[in-house]
Amino acid sequence: MPYISIKCYPKDEETKKLAVERINQVMLDVWGCPPQALTIAIEEVAPENWQEQVFKPEIEPRMDKMMILSGEKKYE
Repeated sequence: MPYISIKCYPKDEETKKLAVERINQVMLDVWGCPPQALTIAIEEVAPENWQEQVFKPEIEPRMDKMMILSGEKKYE
């Protein structure tokens, strides 16, 4: 725990590594978990497949769990 799954449009390897390193560090600093407890995965999805592969099956059914949706914070 925790397991972080990132679904995103394709990016170059350096960008993905930088993003994962920063997310990793935030989780270590803020969440307080030990490094060996953290798992991060990136799955690239082509823009033309986003609605069918990600939005409809994963985001729409979990709208109540979204912390940020389309750039808008859903918490106070």
